[in-house]
Amino acid sequence: MESVAGMDDLAERAALFSRATHQAVGQRRKYTGEPYWHHPVAVAAMVSAVEAATPAMIAAAILHDVLEDTGVSAMDIEACFGEQVAILVQELTDHFTDPDIGNRAHRKALERDRLAEVSPEAQTIKYADLIDNTESIVARDPGFARVYLAEKRQLLIAMTGGDPALRRKAWGILIESEAKIRGVTK
Repeated sequence: MESVAGMDDLAERAALFSRATHQAVGQRRKYTGEPYWHHPVAVAAMVSAVEAATPAMIAAAILHDVLEDTGVSAMDIEACFGEQVAILVQELTDHFTDPDIGNRAHRKALERDRLAEVSPEAQTIKYADLIDNTESIVARDPGFARVYLAEKRQLLIAMTGGDPALRRKAWGILIESEAKIRGVTK
């Protein structure tokens, strides 16, 4: 199994849990078909490189999509990994997914406003998530990438509390990706 450099016991347990739960529902990456758990491990690797990264942040990065994509509950996360990890995972879990709330643009605006208020630790993890997702989407779905990149631009404007270096990297990837998409669509 891939691992995050210097992974401690909490992160190792989170990696095993994430892999098992994503595989249990047969989840695969949309564009590549690779096992989904590769994505949270990549996010956690970026987070682990942040100077202020804590074991709870790394574990939450590994678990960041578990509540959205599997049958796992926040109580399960807390029981297995503690309150701090559970809080971070809940901060990273989309809250506005019901189409009855409104169209995609409206739901994403609500989510952006919510993410602007989450902890700096959760915002740091979200920056890494954006980086990993952006590279995949731009490379494989230029049409959707236009919508996605506009949403991520607004999200990065709103989310200012996380690790500054990782935020700069997310901005750099966004700007580079916007240029690629402009080049593809000319």
